[in-house]
Amino acid sequence: QVQLVESGGGLVQAGGSLRLSCAASGRAVTTLRMGWFRQAPGKEREFVAAITMSWTDGYTSYADSAKGRFTISRDYVKNMVYLQMNSLKVDDTAVYYCAADPKAGRQNEQNEYTYWGQGTQVTVSS
Repeated sequence: QVQLVESGGGLVQAGGSLRLSCAASGRAVTTLRMGWFRQAPGKEREFVAAITMSWTDGYTSYADSAKGRFTISRDYVKNMVYLQMNSLKVDDTAVYYCAADPKAGRQNEQNEYTYWGQGTQVTVSS
């Protein structure tokens, strides 16, 4: 069983930065496919970024909306995954969820993640 706990959300002005953290327990993050998803009010949850298991070279992928602004990374020692978000826009306002799965699969498909955190709110003001 894998437990995921997100933190780092908050209120930030447009153009600012935030770093979200996802603490994993029950399994090493290097053995998990990890992803970040978000859900804005009134919208469906959508893919943001993902990183594969370490033995697949930790391949990363990003939604078009995140490319060039967001970076996903892993800390093997702390067993955590991060989402560094720069140049934030009002449209980035959402609840951000960390997800994980021990099997290879489509990184941007939320149905292919078994474990989910409770989410952390990110609000970007204009």
